[in-house]
Amino acid sequence: MNTPLPPAEELALIDRELAQLDARRVHLLARRDWLLRILRQSGPAPAGWGPVPAGPPKETSAPSAQNVLLTLGAVLLAVAALAFTLVSWGSMGIAGRSAVLAAVTAAALLAPVALLRRGLGSTAESVAAVGLLLTVLDAYALYAVGMPDANGFGYAAGAAAVLAAVWAGYGSALRKLRLPLPAAVLAAQFPLPLAALAAQAGPLELGWALLATAALDAALALRVRAAAAPAAALTAVALLIGVAESWSAGSAGQALAPAALLLAGAALGIAAAWREPRAWVAALVGGLAAVVSLGGLARPGLTDSVGDGAWVVLVHLLVALPLLTAVRVCVLPAAVRRGLARAGVAVTALAALSAGAAVVPTLLARLRVLEEVWAVTAPTPTAYAPGAAGVLVLLTAAGAAWWLSRVLARPEPGVVAVVLAWAGLFTAPVLLGFPAAAVFAAQLAVTGAAGALALRSPVRGAGIAAAVCALVGAANVSVGALDGRAATFAVWGLLGAACAVGAAYGPAPRRVRAGAAVCAVGYATGVLVAAAAVTDLAVVWWALPVLAVPALAAALGPRLGAVRVPVESAAAVAGALAVALSAGRTGTLALVLALAGVVCAGAAVRPERRAVGWAAGALFVAATWVRLADAGVTTPEAYTLPVTVPALVVGFLRRRRDAGASSWTAYGPGLAATLLPSLLAALDDQDWVRPLLLGLAALTLTLIGAWRRLQAPLLLGGAVLAVVAVHELAPYVVQVAGALPRWVPPALAGLLLLAVGATYEKRLRDARRLRDAIGRLR
Repeated sequence: MNTPLPPAEELALIDRELAQLDARRVHLLARRDWLLRILRQSGPAPAGWGPVPAGPPKETSAPSAQNVLLTLGAVLLAVAALAFTLVSWGSMGIAGRSAVLAAVTAAALLAPVALLRRGLGSTAESVAAVGLLLTVLDAYALYAVGMPDANGFGYAAGAAAVLAAVWAGYGSALRKLRLPLPAAVLAAQFPLPLAALAAQAGPLELGWALLATAALDAALALRVRAAAAPAAALTAVALLIGVAESWSAGSAGQALAPAALLLAGAALGIAAAWREPRAWVAALVGGLAAVVSLGGLARPGLTDSVGDGAWVVLVHLLVALPLLTAVRVCVLPAAVRRGLARAGVAVTALAALSAGAAVVPTLLARLRVLEEVWAVTAPTPTAYAPGAAGVLVLLTAAGAAWWLSRVLARPEPGVVAVVLAWAGLFTAPVLLGFPAAAVFAAQLAVTGAAGALALRSPVRGAGIAAAVCALVGAANVSVGALDGRAATFAVWGLLGAACAVGAAYGPAPRRVRAGAAVCAVGYATGVLVAAAAVTDLAVVWWALPVLAVPALAAALGPRLGAVRVPVESAAAVAGALAVALSAGRTGTLALVLALAGVVCAGAAVRPERRAVGWAAGALFVAATWVRLADAGVTTPEAYTLPVTVPALVVGFLRRRRDAGASSWTAYGPGLAATLLPSLLAALDDQDWVRPLLLGLAALTLTLIGAWRRLQAPLLLGGAVLAVVAVHELAPYVVQVAGALPRWVPPALAGLLLLAVGATYEKRLRDARRLRDAIGRLR
């Protein structure tokens, strides 16, 4: 540590400052003691004042340690009392037993009074807990000695009621104790249920007892907050009993009693939400209970007459619809409106999911057509179809969701409404058993309506949902149309025309128009493939009509406007499909590649599509290679060198006139025309002459590129040289690797990774410098 003062002067300065600090501390401590004496004479010292702490802080504070000790003491006393009552009770007479319990209980209940006067609240709480436990033991002792033949449930009910009253009075008398009142609330939960069990009541009577207890708890919760939790728990158990009894009822008459219990629970929940603004969950539960109660009355009759659970679901949905209107009833409290509306939403969602379970199998059933295309099979009835009830459920739920979207001014219910309406209308012809022609006609109409909604919908979420539904519906109908030839041409043609109209509709969102344009190109391609399949031509010749799609897209390019890029991209995919179809015969493949090159060259005439010229050149070269391979040529250099030499000369002359021209433009095509075919031939050549000559040529190009700072010769030559080297050395590397122990390759790989990781930053800088160096090449 370097300081401007000499060591002796700095040491003296520090000693003087320390002496001043000590003097200041002595003065402050004396002043503090004087202030404490003044305050003690006038009254108790303020909390937190005391001796100055000296030493490390304690691990536990005094109150926490005190609570632990008091809790342990209360537990030990309780254990001792239980042991005395259960074990030592029989060795004493009746008078001794009564005297002991009475004396101990009275002492335990009276001791907190004195303890509270002395300010020992925690001790009083622990002793009071022991006293409450002793009252329970007193009740048990009274039953065991005085009334052993009494009904156990009945005595327990009476004892619980007496204990609840005694504990409530005790807690009211000693307000500072926190335990007696919650204990009284807990004891009050048992009298009515235990009385019902004593009377051998059935499930419904027990449910009423639980619900009555919950109602008392709810009333008590207005003053004692601890009663809210038992009220909710008992209400839930009572409602579950009502639901179970309602679902097991065999007739409407048998369902009346469970319905009354559920309606009473619903009223209790709504009343609780009415009084407590935060208890909207109680109103939600009440709304659900009301729906189950009223729907349960109709369930037995529908099950017996129709035998279809979907109609029961529809009834519950219709009963729940009025709950949705609670959002508009301003006279209701906010908690009640919120809970009832959410109850209606929950029932609607469950009903829609129940009915929607038939939609997915209905859609997937059409995939069986792909097992044998154009087989004209009859539609198979679906045993899982819920018929008209499922359709009505979906449409009703869709209407409710749409109404909510308008009332709440939110897009989410609108999206749900569109999806549910499409699902109901699209599957309705199948679920209702319509003929095949009517099914296709109806589903095409629904798909068209969804597409029109996607094009014209002002709501973004609903428009996207409609577009997705239209896409799924079109795909499903298209697969189903493969069952017959006439259906294929009719359905695919109509869908393609509709997509073309949608793509041309200017006011529609751009993304929707782009998707429609892609679908139009896809359907056009599909119709051409189907037409080629009808002619019984070989598959390789199907590529020729498919090429008409990219040719037409290239011809219409400037007129396509905003959908030009999607159309050309989809047309490129159609062109790739044509190449794939012709791959089975080399002569046809060469012809298709050449025609595809012509299409690309025609598109490259436009200034904004000059880059497509590279694809045209590549296709022409590929067509030439395929034709040479089909002719059995084993020495491609005889055909490529006459092209490469003039191309390199032309490139050299261009660079002389334009020094800024890229080496890829000048020399890239010429070098690739020879290097790539020669590389493919070398990879398939078992002799060593061709790889050696190609490697030397590639090495020469690499050196020339590095010398003249030309990017194309450097990269092309280096890449070819690397591939040739790897190909030639691979057999020897495999032999060496096979001779080494098995642990050596993983070890070497691990060492390599460690080395790279240790020098990662340096390697990264080297890679960046290499990239910059290559980028500076011409």
